[in-house]
Amino acid sequence: MNERRKVYVAVNVDHRPDGSARPNKITFEDRKTFEIDRVKYVCRAASTRVGDTGLRYTVLICGTETFLFDEENGKWFVEAKKSAGSV
Repeated sequence: MNERRKVYVAVNVDHRPDGSARPNKITFEDRKTFEIDRVKYVCRAASTRVGDTGLRYTVLICGTETFLFDEENGKWFVEAKKSAGSV
């Protein structure tokens, strides 16, 4: 099983008149930025890998499906892979 950790990211988001949000790209602390190719689905859900809840966006980034979570307090996070050297 792949170990995961909660990583907060900066998200460029378009807020629409109907109140919905459409994330466009995410930026990690090391300034790596990834464009979100497509938002496939949005639902209220819990992260079973790292804990916490919020709006879960199922997104495609570079053709890979992943989850992006909006805690609805201005904070966004992803379930990042733990590196081999992590504690």
